[in-house]
Amino acid sequence: MTLQHVIYVFQGIVFLFAISVHESAHAFTAWRCGDPTAKMLGRVSLNPIRHIDIMGTIVVPAICLFTGFPVIGWAKPTPVDPSNFGHEIRDDILTSIAGPISNFLVATLAVICLILISLSSPQASLIVKAAMLGYPGISNSALVPISVLLYQGMVINVLLGVFNLIPVPPLDGSHVVRHMLSDRMRDIYDRVGIFGLILLLLVGGNLLMAMMSPFIAIFNSLLMRV
Repeated sequence: MTLQHVIYVFQGIVFLFAISVHESAHAFTAWRCGDPTAKMLGRVSLNPIRHIDIMGTIVVPAICLFTGFPVIGWAKPTPVDPSNFGHEIRDDILTSIAGPISNFLVATLAVICLILISLSSPQASLIVKAAMLGYPGISNSALVPISVLLYQGMVINVLLGVFNLIPVPPLDGSHVVRHMLSDRMRDIYDRVGIFGLILLLLVGGNLLMAMMSPFIAIFNSLLMRV
């Protein structure tokens, strides 16, 4: 198995964990806002089996890996009944953005772990920087796979967080926009959204990379300083 194959395996592991965190955050926030639907269905869980969607969790990410496209995808939608919310609009928005926020928090935690590894020794610092650059084979240390896994965790969680904030239905960002529209415009927005999502998946690679680049740059700059 080549180094690139190992990175692909790590990306798959990280992706499953990232979507599980994302969907659990939706379910937990909805529950705390008054809607127990997702919790009753066992969706407040980090077990990826509870969240897997065949197309979005397996097929699309696999295509991304083999084509070099950023690893994106989705899980089964978290069931939410807004009529159970105490403040329907506010709580729907909070539930929607909880997923992307959870991904940014995981990405931040991964970077903190990498910084702590870098501070442990000069050799560890070199290993982390090599993992960032995609050339981690400079040592046989156990820190090599750990650093690669953490760095891929940061990248994929940032990618999922940014991707889901795009205001294209049914992505999470659309829940903020749709509450600003009239009933007629909201219906149109929801119906045409799937075409926007397909277009985004087909030709939106450069846009997605441009949107996530500032976040990656900030995290990379922190890692390069230690």
